[in-house]
Amino acid sequence: MERAGQTLAKLKLRDAISPDELAFAAWNAAIGKRIAMHACPKALVRGTLLVEAEDGVWQKQLFHLRFDILAKLTGILGGGIITDVEFRIAAPRRPPQPAQSHGETDSRDDADGIQDPVLRIVYKESRKSAMKKASA
Repeated sequence: MERAGQTLAKLKLRDAISPDELAFAAWNAAIGKRIAMHACPKALVRGTLLVEAEDGVWQKQLFHLRFDILAKLTGILGGGIITDVEFRIAAPRRPPQPAQSHGETDSRDDADGIQDPVLRIVYKESRKSAMKKASA
């Protein structure tokens, strides 16, 4: 049974499907879903597939598996598209932030971070009395 990449190569669809798209599509099939959650391809530069790993540990582990990964990618796509794989650490991403209008202040109270309800009340009352003393 022929590989999908070899079949696509015979169809002469290289103008319709770029080598980048072929490489990105083959990535999940070559490494599996579990690893794909921690590393994803970003670019194909002169035959080298650039992959962003979640952190340094994943980068190191994937680096040691690069020849196995390259062999699987070559088996799926055929030779010539990917000649090397390079792993980089992904830039840290900011978690989603709540939207705020311009000039809107944060309405959360410092006391909301206190888990114990009694201590939270004591903190709020002591803050009130300190504010009264400061304004007098």
